[in-house]
Amino acid sequence: MPSNMVIDFHTHVFPPWLRERREEFLRRDATFRALYANHRAKLATSEELVEAMDGAGVDRAVLLGIGWTDRELARAANDYLLEAAQRSPDRLVPFCSVDPSWGEAAVQEVERCAAGGARGIGELHPDTQGFDITSSEVMGPLMEAARRLRLLVLTHSSEPVGHQYAGKGQTSPDKLLSFIHNFPHNTIVCAHWGGGLPFYALMPEVAQALKNVYFDTAASPFLYDARVFRLGVEMAGQGKVLFATDYPLLGHRRVMREAEAHLSGRPLEDVLWRNAARLLGISPNGV
Repeated sequence: MPSNMVIDFHTHVFPPWLRERREEFLRRDATFRALYANHRAKLATSEELVEAMDGAGVDRAVLLGIGWTDRELARAANDYLLEAAQRSPDRLVPFCSVDPSWGEAAVQEVERCAAGGARGIGELHPDTQGFDITSSEVMGPLMEAARRLRLLVLTHSSEPVGHQYAGKGQTSPDKLLSFIHNFPHNTIVCAHWGGGLPFYALMPEVAQALKNVYFDTAASPFLYDARVFRLGVEMAGQGKVLFATDYPLLGHRRVMREAEAHLSGRPLEDVLWRNAARLLGISPNGV
């Protein structure tokens, strides 16, 4: 594969009808309300994402849900992600969004989406969805389904300190580590640098627990000094960090510039695409 390839592991897109009926869905869904009540928060379609990718030289993008609380809306949004990926199979990789507290209904929706091409589950939003990510009882059925179907699981992550922002929540490193300990055989991606969890990988027991855990860089410029790319890779390992923007919250070039300012050579390639390609099972001739 070319060395200048880029895979964005964390994007959000929405069907045009949702954007047109934004007020209605703000009332219906708690996560959507928490993230998009401010009308300056952008809503993009899959076509707009692909156009932005073309302009920035991004080869592929993972499409994530937002952690819907409304089951009907979750199903419709999942369908949109699956259909978008079917229209652009060489560019877009779909995940699906469910609430683990739905129990068997969540498992059934994951199975349906996996049959339609979903490669993972997420983004989970424990705070707005109102479930306990540290609970084996709550998370068990979904995580077993993910393992059986070989799906990645991506969760929102929060810093326990620092400034507040829409959707920050309290899914902090201690809760994430409990979740990870409960499901050591699942492959888990912690968004937003895991709320700082990679920094605890200097503790040997934490490093051991993170064997099957990865961290994406979504929204990084809003959270950390750009040196986080060098330091985060050093502490988590260069095989563990996944380039991500949180598009359309941030444009691709802005996050790429920060990565390129502090990484080069193979470590930069690993972050920009090699790690993601390995996780997604993308072959050298398939990108």
